[in-house]
Amino acid sequence: MLFVQLTAFTDLALRIVMRLAVLDEDDQATTRSLAEQLHVRHTHAAKVVTALQKLGLVETRRGRAGGLRLATGAQEISVGFVVRELEGPGEVVDCDGANPCPLRGGCRLRSALRQAQESFFAALDPLTIADVTAAPTRPLLLALTTGPPG
Repeated sequence: MLFVQLTAFTDLALRIVMRLAVLDEDDQATTRSLAEQLHVRHTHAAKVVTALQKLGLVETRRGRAGGLRLATGAQEISVGFVVRELEGPGEVVDCDGANPCPLRGGCRLRSALRQAQESFFAALDPLTIADVTAAPTRPLLLALTTGPPG
C-alpha cells in the first residue's frame, strides 16, 4: 500500500477553506481567529491564507470591517484541484535529488509511484468544498472555538 501524506501547509489550507465555507453569508473571520480555532501559529495561517487568496479561494478585506471569507463559487471547487495546486508538481520519491538513484534511467517503480500519486489526486477530484463541509462535518466546524496555538 502506498502511503501519501499531505504537507502541513496543504492540510491547514483545507481546514481553513472548510472553516470559511460554513460561515454565514454576512460573517467573516480573521486570520488570527482561524489560527486560534485551528490551533496553529498565526504566522503559518497567514502564509496559507495568502496562498489561498492567490488561488482565488479566499477574499480578504482590510480595515476595521475587514476579514476573510470564502470567494464566491469556491464551494464548488474540487478538493483535488486545491491539493494539486498546493502540493505542486513534486513526485512521491526524489529520484534526481542530491544523491540521484542509480536506477532512475529505467526504473518502473518511479512511473508506478507517479501513477499512484495521480490516482490519489483523482480520487479527490469529484469532491467539492461543499461536499467535505456537509454534515456530519458542518456542526464540528461551526463548533470550533479558540484555544492555544499549536
